[in-house]
Amino acid sequence: MTRIDDATMAKPVAGIRPIYDLAGKRVWVAGHLGMVGSAIVRCLATESCTILSVDRRSLDLRRQADVEAWMSLHRPDAVFIAAAKVGGIHANNSLPADFIYDNLLIEANIIHTARMLGVEKLLFLGSSCIYPKLAPQPMAEDALLTSALEATNQSYAVAKIAGIQMCQAYRHQHGCDFISAMPTNLYGPNDNFDLMSSHVLPALLRKIHVGKQDRMERIELWGTGSPRREFLHVDDAAGACIFLMKHYSDSQHVNVGFGDDVSIRELAELIANVVGYRGEFLFDTSKPDGPPRKLLNVSKMTELGWSARIGLREGIESTYQWLVNNYAEAISKSRKPPAPAHQSGTHSPMHR
Repeated sequence: MTRIDDATMAKPVAGIRPIYDLAGKRVWVAGHLGMVGSAIVRCLATESCTILSVDRRSLDLRRQADVEAWMSLHRPDAVFIAAAKVGGIHANNSLPADFIYDNLLIEANIIHTARMLGVEKLLFLGSSCIYPKLAPQPMAEDALLTSALEATNQSYAVAKIAGIQMCQAYRHQHGCDFISAMPTNLYGPNDNFDLMSSHVLPALLRKIHVGKQDRMERIELWGTGSPRREFLHVDDAAGACIFLMKHYSDSQHVNVGFGDDVSIRELAELIANVVGYRGEFLFDTSKPDGPPRKLLNVSKMTELGWSARIGLREGIESTYQWLVNNYAEAISKSRKPPAPAHQSGTHSPMHR
């Protein structure tokens, strides 16, 4: 494995030849059945590479010996870690031990084995919840670890921070070309639409769809509606991950976002407009809001030459069409007990 030195590594510049070429490589997408992982697989279809995947029935990523055996057999050249246990406020607050245990083991097993086997490049996918609850907005990469985390999801956040630190430590000690991307709130095809465990946008989309179908005069939503959130379509996120894999090599994690935000009330009204719901919203202010604002500073990604292309309305329209076309399957999946580890996604009754 070629040793990577941050001080001498050529920095990526938009429009020049990639510093890492995926063509002809064996690329493992860990978590390929989740929302993010499946989007990365779709995006890799144009990269002339061999895509490797394995589902949880064949490989439990929490078992180090099994991960080592599978990776030794299949020998990936590059790895995307999109596998994680994810959920919203209710799930994170109710199952903190599950969130920290599963996520620590998944990332530790893959990252360590990647180093042992000489994987050429690895991208670890985190979450914007790694930043402090009251971080200055928009949140820049250097806001990490500057103050207290949001209490309701701190176990998940700590696990994701540990993944970043592992990539940095293995780069520093072993010269591994391991990088980290921190996406904002994601949505899109294959999202989780369960009202108790999903993130805010898919939960709102399903709730408002049902409200329209049942001709409900009003829909009750959690919180005040005032918190502001940023949303990025999962296809944009997947494109950003592949862009970083090809164009970026440094220890600093990189924010991946849309660069703008909306209030939860504005989001609900936009979804109602897309869905065609004409009723009203009642906000239950006894329920938690979460952080007042979560917007990523994406200037680093912009300077590298990448920016989001799918607007929020366009993304909601296409996601709603996917939900309508796949409603029975999507709702059936959402009723199943939470899977232990191999899902991928971001953070919503309304969880955010």
